Amino acid sequence: MGWERAESIFPWMVTVRRAIHRHPELAYQEARTAQLIMTELDRLGISYRYDGVGSGVIGRLDGGSGPTVAVRADMDALPIHEATGLPFASEIPGIMHACGHDAHTAMVLGAAALLRREPPPGQVLFVFQPAEEQDNGAQVVLASGALDGADAIFGGHVGHQYCIGQIMVEAGAITAQTDSFVIRVKGRGGHGARPHEATDAIVVASLLITAIQTLISRETNPFHPSVITVGKIAGGSAANVIAEDVLLEGTLRTTSPEGRRRIVNGLERMCKATAELHGARIDIDFQFGCPPVINSPRETELARAAARKVVGAGGLTAMDYPSMGGEDFSFYLERIPGCYVRFGARRPEQPEISLHHAEFTVDEEVLKVGAAFFEQVVRDAVRELA
Repeated sequence: MGWERAESIFPWMVTVRRAIHRHPELAYQEARTAQLIMTELDRLGISYRYDGVGSGVIGRLDGGSGPTVAVRADMDALPIHEATGLPFASEIPGIMHACGHDAHTAMVLGAAALLRREPPPGQVLFVFQPAEEQDNGAQVVLASGALDGADAIFGGHVGHQYCIGQIMVEAGAITAQTDSFVIRVKGRGGHGARPHEATDAIVVASLLITAIQTLISRETNPFHPSVITVGKIAGGSAANVIAEDVLLEGTLRTTSPEGRRRIVNGLERMCKATAELHGARIDIDFQFGCPPVINSPRETELARAAARKVVGAGGLTAMDYPSMGGEDFSFYLERIPGCYVRFGARRPEQPEISLHHAEFTVDEEVLKVGAAFFEQVVRDAVRELA
């Protein structure tokens, strides 16, 4: 397979990945990770820009006056206590790379090592981004101006949905819009034995939770995947006290602008109606997150062609339906045409473990696949966009 050309740098990528895995850092705290990346870029003779902790490391390979193509990795970890039992498991209690960002960083460094051997006739940017898990690290990189003038950008994510030797490439929307909301229910407290003297905020909140699910089942086009989840409820103080206040926090995932508007309007309508029906006060606040990742057609075809060269036609796979997860790579795609792919990261005989799980890890063969893919798609893009 085409990924075998990364065999010579595989031990080095493994060493890099494991060093990052041992010392994970949360969003905007990626100081040690950034220093490791800069050390490796120095060894490769690749210049870079770094504006300090909380910013990205942007490497640049100068091959001439041709197109500028960027590849992106993310650096941050998650607040999860690792349970993999790996000999190189996290040494930081309560923090681990449960989303594979350590692998992404090693892949892009690997691509840099492969590309520097014979630089393509253009500019290549290696983007090591902070704070993907907070949905806004990409905006920090964009605001820095480091990607101004880029003609195309490519990124990817490891996962267990696919196996080693598979690369998923799909045009159009592949992730959801990620929004969150906070609902505050205000009733009137009282004694549990005298409910007629109170307005029970817990009862009101419970009815609202049930009602808003109909926004998906009865008001959303079934061809537009959407999800509402109320993930947190806080209210009440004692068994015999009717609660005066309840706090609800939730997430909204949508895949179409029209569907998103309908659900947001529906949430506001139901909060107002439920409050009036039960004599309570209900306030809702939204925090609008990253938009869906929408791969552009030309760059998707470039990614497909590169994937075929790396894993063969049998290893190129498609996505049956968009992921309801979020990914701030979408902010890049609002300004730069590009494509986001997924790399299979487990053996067929291995159990499938989801991202953000305490036992999540990758088969390190995926490092070769990712490095070879990023090298190939950069070379193809520079040639096609010239």
